[in-house]
Amino acid sequence: MTLEILIALAAFALITSITPGPNNLMVMASGANFGVRRTLPHMAGILLGFNFMIWMVGAGLIGVLEAIPSSFMILKWVSSIVLLYLAWKVANAAAPGENPEAIAGKPLTFFQGAAFQWVNPKAWALSLAAVGTYASDAHPILSLAAVSVIFLAAGIPSVGSWLLLGTQLRQFLTNATRLRIFNWTCAVLLAATLWPILSAV
Repeated sequence: MTLEILIALAAFALITSITPGPNNLMVMASGANFGVRRTLPHMAGILLGFNFMIWMVGAGLIGVLEAIPSSFMILKWVSSIVLLYLAWKVANAAAPGENPEAIAGKPLTFFQGAAFQWVNPKAWALSLAAVGTYASDAHPILSLAAVSVIFLAAGIPSVGSWLLLGTQLRQFLTNATRLRIFNWTCAVLLAATLWPILSAV
């Protein structure tokens, strides 16, 4: 992989990782509701789960999906249902101590964050585009490793910045009303990320 391609890949990874999407919106909402420490497992799950997806796509997963045409439609609807469920959880999130019995009163775990990548439309789009564009047929393992490492390096500050934004907003969300408005706003934005895939159905 030449220096020019590496620079292009790094720019692609940084721009796509830092722009709004389901992962970043959920991390920001989690940071605002639960703080940095309790959100770190969720963030780690996103980063490592997406990296695992890159390797699986590079190993030929897309070929398996293409062999079963209905799998793409199933994936769209499963993604939509999961995203709407998570938007509902975000909308009804409760800060620690406010409502101990709230179903959404705790952040996502590492494994939940990692598993979500498999129904995250943006994660699928990025992994397919990155592997298809930058993973060379001549040196597939090395180029796939480069894609993986660069996306991880770009993802840490990108997703981390959304987490820090959420924790900074925390100081303004000091009463239940403001927190509820913030959570519902994030939920609506999260649900809105479904528009590109639903409009294509």
